[in-house]
Amino acid sequence: MQNTTYNLYPELEIYAQHVLKADDLHEVYYEVCGNPNGVPVVFLHGGPGSGCNPAQRRFFDPAYYQIILIDQRGCGRSKPLGAIDKNTTNDLVNDIDLIRQQLGIHQWLVFGGSWGSTLALAYALQHTSHVSGLILRGIFLSRPSELHWFLGAVKTFFPAPWERLCEFLPIDVRDNPLSAYGQLIFSDDTNISIPAAIQWNAFESSIMSLLPRPASTSDIDGKIERARARVQIHYIQHHCFVGDRDLLTEATLKLCHVPTIIVQGRYDMVCPPITAWELSRSMPHAELHIIEDAGHSAMETGTTSALVCATEKFKHLIA
Repeated sequence: MQNTTYNLYPELEIYAQHVLKADDLHEVYYEVCGNPNGVPVVFLHGGPGSGCNPAQRRFFDPAYYQIILIDQRGCGRSKPLGAIDKNTTNDLVNDIDLIRQQLGIHQWLVFGGSWGSTLALAYALQHTSHVSGLILRGIFLSRPSELHWFLGAVKTFFPAPWERLCEFLPIDVRDNPLSAYGQLIFSDDTNISIPAAIQWNAFESSIMSLLPRPASTSDIDGKIERARARVQIHYIQHHCFVGDRDLLTEATLKLCHVPTIIVQGRYDMVCPPITAWELSRSMPHAELHIIEDAGHSAMETGTTSALVCATEKFKHLIA
């Protein structure tokens, strides 16, 4: 796909901030930047629970694209922070399409990585006529095998981070860290919930990239850490509300005409490459690009370059 290295576009400011009053509980934040008259692209963040950040605006040429970033229910600047009631995949899909309608957009390019790739596929399957194309990274389909990998089998490659995750827990509950962390993180006592959330989030952060990176956080009081962990655990406990669906077969039947580019790190330890491979076989028209020197993070050089290259290619695919 690429003969040269593509870098992120320069930092850019948003020109509009909006809140979708999704229901009697949730207010969903979204922002718009780039070209107000450009080709629309919507960015779907991972996690679940992560929220968006300014660097994610920079995968797209701001002179060409109208760039929309959404903080999903309970995430980032959406309110209530960390709320899990009325927070399912179908709810998020409905929010995305309501935002499309609010902005007066008929079709948009959908860009999603990790959990965002699940959500992008779920959205595209339900609202196919409104999707001009898909850019998917670090493919995750929320299947039991994938959750089993993340919640235990990954220790084959990362025994030390797994040990740190488990050592935080009492010995008698270490055989089920998901349940044990759920009990702690949903505690009303912040002296219990916040340290547990920080530990839970640190585990995923420690296996994100091919080469270790220093941990960093600007979350001084821990509320964002807790919200992220609560939303993620809520989704995992429910198999991300898509565990009973065969998204591969659905994609074969409904998305065969949707231009799609898949970018996957060869050494992705959060979402192993087998899932991206299987999705590419279910969508033979899709381009699959395996980045040989990358893990899961979108910000590793090879993956970043491939993603920006994909957004450049879509200038011609959906022009």
